Amino acid sequence: MNYETQVAGDAPARIFGEEPRSSKRRALTIGAVIAIILIAAAAWISMHGKGEDAAATVEEAPVVTVLVPGQSIVPRTVSGTGSLAARVDMPVGVVGEGGQVTRVLVQPGDWVRAGQVLAVIERSVQTEQIRSLAAQLEVNRADAKLAQAQLDRAQALVKRGFISRADIDQRTATRDAANARVNVAVAQLAEQRARTGRLDIRAPAAGLVLTREVEPGQIVGSGSGVLFRMAKGGEMELLTQLSEGDLATLRPGNSATVTPVGSQTEFSGRVWQVSPVVDPQTRQGIVRIAIPYNKEIRPGGFAAAKIVSGTATAPLLPESAIQTDAKGHFVYVINGRNEAERRGVEVGQVSPKGVPVTRGLNGGERIVASAGAFLRPGQKVRPQVQKAG
Repeated sequence: MNYETQVAGDAPARIFGEEPRSSKRRALTIGAVIAIILIAAAAWISMHGKGEDAAATVEEAPVVTVLVPGQSIVPRTVSGTGSLAARVDMPVGVVGEGGQVTRVLVQPGDWVRAGQVLAVIERSVQTEQIRSLAAQLEVNRADAKLAQAQLDRAQALVKRGFISRADIDQRTATRDAANARVNVAVAQLAEQRARTGRLDIRAPAAGLVLTREVEPGQIVGSGSGVLFRMAKGGEMELLTQLSEGDLATLRPGNSATVTPVGSQTEFSGRVWQVSPVVDPQTRQGIVRIAIPYNKEIRPGGFAAAKIVSGTATAPLLPESAIQTDAKGHFVYVINGRNEAERRGVEVGQVSPKGVPVTRGLNGGERIVASAGAFLRPGQKVRPQVQKAG
């Protein structure tokens, strides 16, 4: 065997023995490198994803403006409801003999003067009686004039002795009786004229006509009841029932605001009477609030009142901080973990300065000033504090 034969014989051994073993080692090395790369990539992706999630969580927390209200001096108010009425209600009826109504001169809502005629009653009989009495008065005056003339002539003749002193006395008595009959006739005529004048139904004072219960052709008399109802001077009032505890805080002169049902307008009024007694059954008393005339104030209607009974200290918040739902008024308080917490509150009368919170806050909390409607209890926020306005 020569050298070439030997070399040729070893070639298959190198190809099919040593080279396959080297390929396996290279494959294992490449696989290990790939595995390390994949593990590192997974770790990097995991860490990067957590960072993005954390950043996203921080970015999702909304920024809200909060304030610490502290304590402010605010008006202390008492709330109540009640009925509207005329402060001085004047019923107007028949004061004379009555009769058939011929004319009605006013309508509900009209303003009238004191003594103005509201309705006229037929008076043909009374007119004839006045004429008769006036004629009788003229007869009596003529008789008195004749008696005076006869007395004057008798006094001129008594000095001549033609007439005795007794005749003078007689004629003087006749003259005096005639004058008395004149006075009686004058009084009777004035009485009849007064009776006839009372047939007119007149306003007892200046004011506003509220109701009318009479029509032309109607027969009225002393038993006909109320024909017109008036509010003296047009002044109105609200009668509201309050507890005895609230009554103790009120005095005549306290200011109040009255809001009729169905109206958004508030009317300024003033307490003019606080009931001196308390109903033993309801433990309530009546407070009467005087209100100037306004066409939206209708007697018999219903209204709400807020009465200023003094001052107190309470947190003062802007209206935007107060939320309302079926459970009542509430605010969002930001706790130490920067989470929104719902807090139920009671509020007082709204003023240009804000809304006083009478119960539920002590003034040291961080209150969401606005955008509370977009928050939910437990939500994380990023608060920015501002000073209370």
